[in-house]
Amino acid sequence: MQYLYSIVPENVNYTSALVDEIIEGLVLRYPFLETGSIGNSVMGKKIPYIRIGTGKTQVFYNASFHANESITTPILLKFAEEYARAYLADETLQGVSATELYEKYRLYLVPMVNPDGVDLVNGALTEGEYFLHAKDIAASFPDIPFPSGWKANIDGVDLNLQFPAGWENAKRIKFAQGYDRPAPRDYVGSAPLTAPESEAIYRFTTEHDFSLILAYHTQGRVIYWKYLDYNPEDSYRIAQYFGEVSGYTVEVTPVSSGYAGYKDWFIQEYNRPGYTIEAGEGVNPLTMSQFPQIYRDNIGILVGGMTQISPI
Repeated sequence: MQYLYSIVPENVNYTSALVDEIIEGLVLRYPFLETGSIGNSVMGKKIPYIRIGTGKTQVFYNASFHANESITTPILLKFAEEYARAYLADETLQGVSATELYEKYRLYLVPMVNPDGVDLVNGALTEGEYFLHAKDIAASFPDIPFPSGWKANIDGVDLNLQFPAGWENAKRIKFAQGYDRPAPRDYVGSAPLTAPESEAIYRFTTEHDFSLILAYHTQGRVIYWKYLDYNPEDSYRIAQYFGEVSGYTVEVTPVSSGYAGYKDWFIQEYNRPGYTIEAGEGVNPLTMSQFPQIYRDNIGILVGGMTQISPI
C-alpha cells in the first residue's frame, strides 16, 4: 500500500511535541502498533515507546539520550514507519519479509529519551524556571555554547553516565575534567539512576527480556560494541556485520567515556550484545541535511538488529 505522504518529516528539528504528534499519526495509520510511556522526564513529559511485532524475541533501540543529538530520533521513527508500511503491504524490508520479522521479533523503540534537553537545544524551551535554571548551569561553563552544546537532561545530568557499570570510574574521570557539578554535559549525577529519564530506561529494560540493544548517538560513524572484558556470544560478529552494512568503523569505547553508559550496563547485566551507534559526522548538533545519508547508512543495522539474533 502506498500513501501520498510520509508521517515522519526529514527536514525539521525535532521536539518532544513533534514526536508525540508523529506517534499519534503512526498509530492512526497503522493501528497494529503499540505505544505507551516508559516514564516521565524532569519536567513531567512522557517518554514514549513504540512496539512493533508479536514475536518472542525482544529487541530494543533508543535515541536522543543526549540533547544535542536529536537527529537520531527520526532514524527510529522513520524506521517504524517503513517497517509498518512494509508489514501492512506484505513486502520486504532490506530484502527480509516484514511479516516474518513481525511474527518472530518484538521490537521496542524509544525515540527520545531526553525530551526536556532536546526541547532546550531545538528552541521549544526558551523561558520559564527550567530554562533559566539550565541557563544558570551553562553560565559556569562558558566554553560550551548554549544551548547548542547542551547534552544533559534539564537538571544538568548526563543521562548516559548514569548507569551502574563502573559509575565510580566515570565519576573520577569526569570530575577530573571539571564536570563535578550539574553541567551542560558529562556530569554523572550524585549517584547512579538519580535522573528520572535514565531510571525509566533502566526499569523498562529490567521489565523486558531484550536479546540485543542499540543506543543511537552522534557523531563519528562509529560502532562501539564492548564493555571491559565482557564478550557476549556473537557480539563481535554482529558488530562486524553492522560495520559492513553501514560503512561505519567498529571500535572499542575510549577509556575516557568507557563507563556508566546504558550499553555498558546492559552488557554487564545481561551478557548480551549491546551497541552504541555514533551516527553521522561533524559537530553536534548535526544539521538535518545529513539525515537522508544517515538513514541510508543505518537501515541495514536497524534490520540486522533483529535478523542477526536467532529467534526464540
